[in-house]
Amino acid sequence: MLTFDTLKPARGARRPRRRVGRGLGSGRGSYSGRGRKGQQARAGPGPRPGFEGGQTILTKRLPFRRGVRAGGVSHAGGVARLKYAPVNLRALNRFPPNSEVTPTQLQDAHLVKAGRIKILGTGALDRPLTIKAHAFSKSALAAIEKAGGRAEVIPSAGRPA
Repeated sequence: MLTFDTLKPARGARRPRRRVGRGLGSGRGSYSGRGRKGQQARAGPGPRPGFEGGQTILTKRLPFRRGVRAGGVSHAGGVARLKYAPVNLRALNRFPPNSEVTPTQLQDAHLVKAGRIKILGTGALDRPLTIKAHAFSKSALAAIEKAGGRAEVIPSAGRPA
């Protein structure tokens, strides 16, 4: 019977620790596997993170993006631009006439993943639909009205309606 006091590692799972610096006959004598001189041969923690031996470090070699190096948020305090998932009008013809199209239905139909949605005027809409989205292009609004439908703007979080 297997009990806690009889447990032991599988055969070959554990090896003895390699003893360095124990004479030439050990195979790890003399310099103890550290080579000759230099930073790697010395004791201690070594250089700080990101140090490249005096070469200009990567973060300083990268260009600035929006106020800080290597991308990120601007220090200028400006509002970040809202990103929208685009949906073309022609993709909305899959919904039945006179139905209400919401962001949840667009996600279920695999037209968008998530986030704010903007309806664009590419293609033609051949049925009246009530479409709820966060933004509409002018051409999309005109095409929806022409097809006898209605466009309702959903207010986006972080921006007044």
